[in-house]
Amino acid sequence: MSSENLHAPRERLSRRTISLHHAVVSLMEELDAIDWYRQRAEDAEEDSLKDLLRHNMREEMEHASMLLEWIRRHDKDFEGYLRTYLFTEAPLLEVEHAAEAAAKGGDAKPSSKSRGFTVGRPGEG
Repeated sequence: MSSENLHAPRERLSRRTISLHHAVVSLMEELDAIDWYRQRAEDAEEDSLKDLLRHNMREEMEHASMLLEWIRRHDKDFEGYLRTYLFTEAPLLEVEHAAEAAAKGGDAKPSSKSRGFTVGRPGEG
């Protein structure tokens, strides 16, 4: 049960925090399942079993993606980081440095390999 992983007494946590906790724990479980299926598929000797395990792995990827989107919609800070780092092509530390510079009002041009990023909440800047 995910409530066993709470680091503060449940009665002192908001409903929002409990909901985000459920989503994060569920995301962790989906990522574990992806890893398990990938390893089992790679280790399987029979092609039909490999195919089935890869299919199951992709189903877990779908579930993980849906949970990540739910978290994005319910945690604006997390959303800001996702908007900064996801779907970029520049080296991630370069994206980070550019985001930090932008937050400080400096030059925030990512490399030409980057698709760009947004710092802050949607609709800002």
